[in-house]
Amino acid sequence: MSTTDVKVPCGQAAGERRAAQSVADVHRGELVVDRVFHRYIAGGRPTEVLNDVSFRIDPGHVACVVGPSGCGKSTLLGLAAGLLRPSSGALRWDGAPVAIGRNPHLGMAFQQPGLFPWMSVRENVAIGLRTRGQSRRDARRVADEFLDMVGLADFKDAYPNQLSGGMAQRVGIARALALRPRLLLLDEPFAAVDAFTRLKLQQEFKALLRLDRPTVLFVTHDVPEAIALGDAIVVMTQRPASVQRIIPVSREDRDRASPAYARKLAETLECLGVTSDIQD
Repeated sequence: MSTTDVKVPCGQAAGERRAAQSVADVHRGELVVDRVFHRYIAGGRPTEVLNDVSFRIDPGHVACVVGPSGCGKSTLLGLAAGLLRPSSGALRWDGAPVAIGRNPHLGMAFQQPGLFPWMSVRENVAIGLRTRGQSRRDARRVADEFLDMVGLADFKDAYPNQLSGGMAQRVGIARALALRPRLLLLDEPFAAVDAFTRLKLQQEFKALLRLDRPTVLFVTHDVPEAIALGDAIVVMTQRPASVQRIIPVSREDRDRASPAYARKLAETLECLGVTSDIQD
């Protein structure tokens, strides 16, 4: 009998489908990084980047990744996005391996917003929706909705060279969130703006996250930002990077005037090898 002749009993097939659906339901919205190693080959020589990295982000939670420059934080985002395949180990989304290629559940924003200079602000926000099959009319409507949310409704017909750095960053965030992603990957999206604008963007971003509650992996060099935005802080070591510690963040920790915030800041900085003079 050839393999094409083998039949799975209907009841068994239905049971397997139900079991697979049950697994998907249990892990829906969960991102798991499971014993991930990654290396690059340059000039015929391997460069070890990630070394046995493991952590889990619960559905609807924000994990902020901090660590030394060049330790592999952006590589980790590329793996979570399906842009790279790990050398070994696995990343799982919704209980299944992260697929290489386009992932419709995904939204991304970067340190530089990467706006198309020949497109208006509205067109820049709508472009992701258009590439995912939405009509021009619907994409423009959703773009207008999110531009209003980030306070740029009056600039929808402007062009990127007419925007300040903070405004351009808002457009990049609006473009990512307009996709209503279930998984949001962020690579230092507020690093290129001044301190006041950064604080304002952080506050606006937290409010926007409450709308759809995506699962978020947020790379930052700014420890106060990680405390302000994260439900947990994943502290990475020097390259080849592993997870040094996972630090939970509570609501009380986010009050910058509180002893809890001071302790959380000191704990995280200590993990990064920075001595703090902050006392209880």
